[in-house]
Amino acid sequence: MTGLEAVLLVAVLLLTVVVAGALVIGVRAVRQMGGAGMPARDDPAFAAERDRQEQSLAALREAADEASSSVDVAKSAAAAARTEAAAAKAEANAARAEALRVLDAARAEADNVLERAHRQAEIDAEQVRAAARRSGEREVAMLASTTREQAAEVERRAQRMDERERLHTEEVERLAERERQLTAAAAELNAREAALAVRDAALAEAEERRRRELERVAGLTVDAARQELVDAIEGQAKREAAILVRDIESDARSTADQRARHIVVDAIQRVASEQTAESVVSVLHLPGDEMKGRIIGREGRNIRAFESVTGVNLIIDDTPEAVLLSCFDPVRREIGRLTLEKLVLDGRIHPHRIEEVYDTARYEVEGLCRRAAEDALVDVGITEMHDELVTLLGRLRYRTSYGQNVLKHLVETAHIAGVMAAELRLDVPTIKRCAFLHDIGKALTHEVEGSHAIIGADLARKYGESEDVVHAIEAHHNEVPPQTIEAVLTQASDACSGGRPGARRESLEAYVKRLERIEEIAGGKLGVEKVFAMQAGREIRVMVKPDDVDDIGAAVLARDVAKQIEEELTYPGQIRVTVVRESRVSEIAR
Repeated sequence: MTGLEAVLLVAVLLLTVVVAGALVIGVRAVRQMGGAGMPARDDPAFAAERDRQEQSLAALREAADEASSSVDVAKSAAAAARTEAAAAKAEANAARAEALRVLDAARAEADNVLERAHRQAEIDAEQVRAAARRSGEREVAMLASTTREQAAEVERRAQRMDERERLHTEEVERLAERERQLTAAAAELNAREAALAVRDAALAEAEERRRRELERVAGLTVDAARQELVDAIEGQAKREAAILVRDIESDARSTADQRARHIVVDAIQRVASEQTAESVVSVLHLPGDEMKGRIIGREGRNIRAFESVTGVNLIIDDTPEAVLLSCFDPVRREIGRLTLEKLVLDGRIHPHRIEEVYDTARYEVEGLCRRAAEDALVDVGITEMHDELVTLLGRLRYRTSYGQNVLKHLVETAHIAGVMAAELRLDVPTIKRCAFLHDIGKALTHEVEGSHAIIGADLARKYGESEDVVHAIEAHHNEVPPQTIEAVLTQASDACSGGRPGARRESLEAYVKRLERIEEIAGGKLGVEKVFAMQAGREIRVMVKPDDVDDIGAAVLARDVAKQIEEELTYPGQIRVTVVRESRVSEIAR
């Protein structure tokens, strides 16, 4: 009996007990009512009790019917469970029979596999034994051959040792014979040394007599003759050195000069830009001379307010329809010019209005400076730079050096340096950055004491530029000796930009003084007849006396003049020194 059948049987028994108990209780109640004396049928209590009992009996009958139906359902379920159990038992029996069959087949297969494995193991063992036998035979043969070879090697070594011992004995005999020969040679050498000592003494005495005789005949002492010989050798050495220098320079010019000229000229012609000469004075044209009175104001209050606010001197003279603004700070002068221009256009000129217009003009000039610096950075190709450096670069828009605009000079120098670096296969961005920032210190020369190179290096170091850039800035005027290729190229590109024709101008006084000093340097040399400064002081022609200076001396003279000019003078670009020597021979035919 399965678990399900047991549960159903227990449920049926419980329902049967409940129904039986209900029937017993109903019958007992009926009997009690019959035995106690039946009350009158018309009694309402009796009727109610009888109805209640009838309802209870009806309910009990219904419960009995339900219990009977439940019992029938349970019986049918039990029958179905018994049927399923029988089917499951049949399936289990069939599975058990199949398992026995499979087990028997597996046992048979295992016996077969085991038998085959035994046979294969015997075969493999036999093969292994054969292989081991063959391997052992080979090893024995190898050991035998090795033993024979070692015996032969020992015999050969013994023979070599015997041969070496024989050679050693012969060498000892030769060394003994050599030692005897050396002893005899040493004795002979001592005898010769004694004879040579005697001869040396005799030669020294004869040399002394000859020297005294030469001194008597020549009338010169040994020291005087030595000094004369040294002077002659020194002159000859100088001439030979000059010839060698001339040959070396000629060879160098044939290769290096052409290459260097190509690089520099190519860099200059690529970036040659127009320069505008500016001064410390700006001119503002007026619509009429009556505007001068309005600019001056009552008792001069307007002009005083203007000069106080802007820091620019306003010069009003007899020049028709024009006033002058003078200031050494170019940015401040530009702000003052723009302020006065706006005041003239507006027509309202008084101290309060001057302050308002000045603030507006200052913001406009700062914007123009910032925009000029950004345009220059884009032109050069530099993308990252500190904002303070950009602001300082913008101030150079109104700064000039010998008439050359400094910001344009920086752009031109950066382009030249970039071309040179590209030709030499160097780091182009770094060298262009060095050249572009080399004059950044000029933006503060009106406010900070010192060289603009040192000021610029401090600014670059303060705002995070690399040490290569800082060194190139501080070394571009030799305040610090240049130590890197970036510094050297920055110097070269700066000289190319400032020294090319038309780039800069200088005062007439400085120009004349430089020409005079160049002529003085060349004219002070021995053998110089005439000196001519040509090409605005960029070339000097030195005429020498042909009887006093020969060709080698002319080369030495040209080098001495060039070196002295380099040491004493400061000039843009370079100065060519040309020494001209001309010999003329005349004869009259009669």
